[in-house]
Amino acid sequence: MALSLKLPYGKESIAFTIGPAPDVLTVREPVRTIDSDLLRTRLSGFMATSGPDLSRPAVVVADQTRLCGYPQYLPVLLDALANEGADMDRLKIHIAYGTHARQSDARCRQAYGDAYARHEWVHHRCEDRSAFVELGRTRRGTPVRLRGDIVDAGCVVSFGPIVHHYFAGYGGGRKLIFPGLGEKAAIHANHGLFLDRASRRLAAGCRAGVLAGNPLAEDLAEYETFRPADLAVHAILNSRGQVCDLLVGRGDRHFQSACAMHGGRCEINGGPYDLVLASCGGFPKDINFIQSHKAIHNAAAFVRDGGRLIVLAHCAGGVGSDTFLPWFALGDWDAVFDRLADHYVGNGGTALAMMAKLRRIRIGLVTGLAPAAAGRIGFDRLSVDQARREVIGHRGSMAVIPNASLVVRKER
Repeated sequence: MALSLKLPYGKESIAFTIGPAPDVLTVREPVRTIDSDLLRTRLSGFMATSGPDLSRPAVVVADQTRLCGYPQYLPVLLDALANEGADMDRLKIHIAYGTHARQSDARCRQAYGDAYARHEWVHHRCEDRSAFVELGRTRRGTPVRLRGDIVDAGCVVSFGPIVHHYFAGYGGGRKLIFPGLGEKAAIHANHGLFLDRASRRLAAGCRAGVLAGNPLAEDLAEYETFRPADLAVHAILNSRGQVCDLLVGRGDRHFQSACAMHGGRCEINGGPYDLVLASCGGFPKDINFIQSHKAIHNAAAFVRDGGRLIVLAHCAGGVGSDTFLPWFALGDWDAVFDRLADHYVGNGGTALAMMAKLRRIRIGLVTGLAPAAAGRIGFDRLSVDQARREVIGHRGSMAVIPNASLVVRKER
C-alpha cells in the first residue's frame, strides 16, 4: 500500500508518494505541560531556596539555530529576576553564538521578542580575545577561557533547549556557556577530542545521546565546573519546535535528567535500511549545510553500508561557514585527518564526519545549495522530481524520517 506524506523543506514542504509503505521513524511527542504561570511558579520556588546573588545578573540564550519560545518565556524569566530584586540596569543578555555568525537585529527581534529592545544584549564574538580571562586547563588539555563578564556575574542564568548533538552527545544546557560563549581556540581544542589520533578514526564515544565515555562531553562537564550556571532553564521541545516543558534547576544532575527526558523520546531502534528518505525538519534546522549536517548524520546511521540516503535540506543560508568547503580541497580523508590532528580549526570535524559517511553510503540532497558546493562536498544534488522518481522506484527496505534532526538511532 502506497504512503502519501509531506516532508518539511525550509519554510515549506514537499509531497511524496511512496510504495510499498516504508517504516516511518518519528519521535514520541511530549505532552505540553508548561505555561507562563507554571514557569513563574517554578522560578519563584527555585530562587526562594537558592538565594542567588542578583546584583550583577547575566542571562545566556541560544542563537537562531536553537530557539525555544523566547518571545513568550524570556519576559517571564526576566520578570522573575526583577521580582527577586535583580539589578536590571546591570543585566546583560548574551547570545551564545559559539563560532556562528552574528544575527541581524531584525532576526533578533523576531527570535527574542520585545525583550530585545528593552535590555542590553551581548553579541558574543569568539575571536575577541580581550573579552576572556584564563582560568587554567582541563585534564584533557583544553584551555579554560571564559568571558570576564560571565566570570564576574553574580548570577548566570542559561536558558535554551536540550537537543542531541552528533559528537558532544547533547547540546543546550552547559554548552550555552561553553562553547556557546567560548573563545575560538578553546572551542577548537575541545572539538578536537572528536579525533582518535591513535587509531586515526573519529572517536568511538563521540556519538549523539552519549555522555559517559564520550571524551568530548566529559571535557565539557569538567569545563563547566570552572563557572557553572547558577540557574539553568532547560526547554523540552516537540518535533515542531514548540516548547512543551521548561525544567528549572542547576548542576550536572539537572542537566543529565533533562537529557534523559529528551533522549527517551528521540532514540529509536531500527534498520539498517537500503534507502532512507529524510527531512532535516525544515527551517531553521536546514538553514544552512552546517546545521543540516546534524540531520544527515542522524539519518545516515539508519542506512546499511553501500545503501542510499536522500535528505531534504533547503540551505537558504548556503554552507553556513567559510571554513567548511576548503577542507574538501585537501584531497582525501587522510590529508584532512592529518591537518586536523596537527591543528584543529574551523568546521574540520564536520567535514571529516561528512567524508566518513560518503565513504560508507551514497548521499543525495534536495537542496538550494549551489551545484559547485555540492560537487566539492561530493553528494548528489537532486531535483524534487529526481528524488520522487528514485523513491517511488525503490524496491528494497526503506525508512522515512520526517525530522532527522531529532531522530537518533539507539545503540543496541
